[in-house]
Amino acid sequence: MAKNQNNKIFVERRPGGDYAVRKADSQRASAIEPTQKQAIERAKEIAPDTKPHVERLRNTDAGGRDKWRKP
Repeated sequence: MAKNQNNKIFVERRPGGDYAVRKADSQRASAIEPTQKQAIERAKEIAPDTKPHVERLRNTDAGGRDKWRKP
């Protein structure tokens, strides 16, 4: 299956410290989870054919906070 912007799913930290699972270009989160791990698991349930893009929470050799990673 061809990957495009519409079937991407993102896990991002919210200001309150919990995590939103959001489809690309969505206005609202598909799910809210208390931990990043739970949010990644939920993202995989919502979109099983794609790997979620996870917001990087700290600076590393592989990238900074403004980069996304795939688990």
